[in-house]
Amino acid sequence: MTGTWEDLVTAALLGTARRTPPGCPPGPGAPPALLDAAAVETLRRRAGLVPARCAERPPPAPEDPRPPLPAAAARRLTTLLGDRPGTAGGGGRRGAAPDLMELLPQWLAAANARGYAAPPQALPALLDAARGRTDLRPAALAFAGPRARWLARLNTDWRFALRGTPADGATPPGAGSGAGSGAGSEGAAGAEGAERIRQLWKEGLFAERVALLAALRARDPAAARELLASTWPTERAEDRLMFLDSLRTGLRPADEPFLEQALTDRSRNVRSTAAELLSALPESALAGRMAARARTCVSLDRTLPTPAIAVEAPHECDAGMERDGVAPTPPGGRGERSWWLGQLVEAAPLGCWPERFGGRTPEEIVALPVADDWRDELHAAWCRAAVRQRDAGWARALLGAPSAPEAGGPGAVSLAERARLLATLGAAERAAWVAGFIGAHGLSEAFQLLGVCAVPWAPPLGRAVVDALDIARDAGSYPWSFSGVMGLAERCLDPAEAGRLDGLLAVPDEPEDAAPGAGGYWAEAFQRLATTLRLRAAMYEELRATP
Repeated sequence: MTGTWEDLVTAALLGTARRTPPGCPPGPGAPPALLDAAAVETLRRRAGLVPARCAERPPPAPEDPRPPLPAAAARRLTTLLGDRPGTAGGGGRRGAAPDLMELLPQWLAAANARGYAAPPQALPALLDAARGRTDLRPAALAFAGPRARWLARLNTDWRFALRGTPADGATPPGAGSGAGSGAGSEGAAGAEGAERIRQLWKEGLFAERVALLAALRARDPAAARELLASTWPTERAEDRLMFLDSLRTGLRPADEPFLEQALTDRSRNVRSTAAELLSALPESALAGRMAARARTCVSLDRTLPTPAIAVEAPHECDAGMERDGVAPTPPGGRGERSWWLGQLVEAAPLGCWPERFGGRTPEEIVALPVADDWRDELHAAWCRAAVRQRDAGWARALLGAPSAPEAGGPGAVSLAERARLLATLGAAERAAWVAGFIGAHGLSEAFQLLGVCAVPWAPPLGRAVVDALDIARDAGSYPWSFSGVMGLAERCLDPAEAGRLDGLLAVPDEPEDAAPGAGGYWAEAFQRLATTLRLRAAMYEELRATP
């Protein structure tokens, strides 16, 4: 039986009852004959195939000069990576077992702090974990080192690694780890390194350009600004907005001329961002213009028996205000005048107010009564200004005492605002304030505040959290409402506090009005917390061992 491959395919598609294979009589023997002919033709085609030139082998993976992990730490990494959802043993109800995947960010931070290199065999699982969790990517890519980019070029699932850092050879001096590029030290970069940076800036993918600008800004703010200015007029509006945001890092008075120019940008969002950045520079011309406008709206009324703050909100949003970033149209439910007032006060330097109010301190200014129900609007604007200008003095005044009856002080209008104000304080002061807040108000409103505290929690804060959990347990409180705080404590409580939990591991007697099964849940949760703390202690000890 003979026939071309096309004839055989046609017969197979139509069926041997409708098309007899070449050289074969119709009948029941036609189907086997067709298969035999296809096998012979396949072998003939393969035997006559001219071998193609083999593909070029990929370049070798770059060397990672960092020291290897200690053996115990390498085994721990394998265990942590194996606990991902979808892997054997990962996910599902854990009972008293620690959530290992939630410990991976801390493990990576500790390993990066000690300058260890990732084990080559762990890189695929590490990149898979970072692919599924964007919050892991910066630490995971730093730990993976130069080989992450090498692997990403061979597997499209890991292409995020190519977007996470500048391309090899274009990393600014001191800003990253470009193995083998010759740009890893400031002295070696020279004109050749600068040319590679300019080339990537002009020809790179958008994500690569963002990463390059951020890395260069962290190393040399002026050079990053000059690089951005070189192509600014030709960039798309959405790209200009993203690039402009990078100037938040290392913002300084030298950035003012560029930002003033951006106030005339075609894009409203770009203009707004430029105005926000300028208002964070108290000595900028924009800050001075905003201070002058805000002072005409807010003053001290001395005609009353008790001095009070008088507010006369703007009656219009003129062209100058719009140019300086004031949005003319308020969101739904907001009045125009209060909307304009809030933006003016928010952008005005906080240093202008003590003089306006007769030399009073921020605490004394915040304590003044405000006429005509403008207090909440004025204090909310001062809160935003304190956060934008990183003014710890005003933040303390607006937070007030943590034990204040209003659970946050005179100027904090929400938990989110309080959390942002706390972020302007030092770590120790922040922890002490939150500990005092928990002691006075419990844990029900403290979750957001705990999230801005440095890890591990300072001893006073850790004790306050454990004591509040113990009180909630003894009171028969609904236990699942504290699961978020429990999870946060597993990651943030100092491992040295594990011993204080031993007395809380037994199942307590449940009050009559307690939620059914609450005692068992509390015991299980405290057992998981204690186990996790001891695991974290072992984890850090393993990383301190000699490789």
